[in-house]
Amino acid sequence: MTLKCGLFVRLEAKLGKERAVKEFLVSGLELTNQEAGTPVWFALQLSPTTFGVFDAFANEEDRQAHLAGNMAKALMSRVEELLAKPPSVEPVDILVVKNQPA
Repeated sequence: MTLKCGLFVRLEAKLGKERAVKEFLVSGLELTNQEAGTPVWFALQLSPTTFGVFDAFANEEDRQAHLAGNMAKALMSRVEELLAKPPSVEPVDILVVKNQPA
């Protein structure tokens, strides 16, 4: 499968909600595993209060399906509770992929 497009989502936790954001992202793996069109999904911690998600897709249709899917809906339903500001969602084009088992 060729991965052509992706998303980078930056999440800034409210003070005191860092653990809840981390737990939400960990639980998000189950939701994204249900999305056939989302073969690559990473949840990241960039700093004590900053988190991120990177996902990759074969095409624009799969990216749009993910944005309308259960993980996105779950995140948006908890923005005011967990985040200091709305998530920054950045579409990206994938230039090259190296995916080699360790």
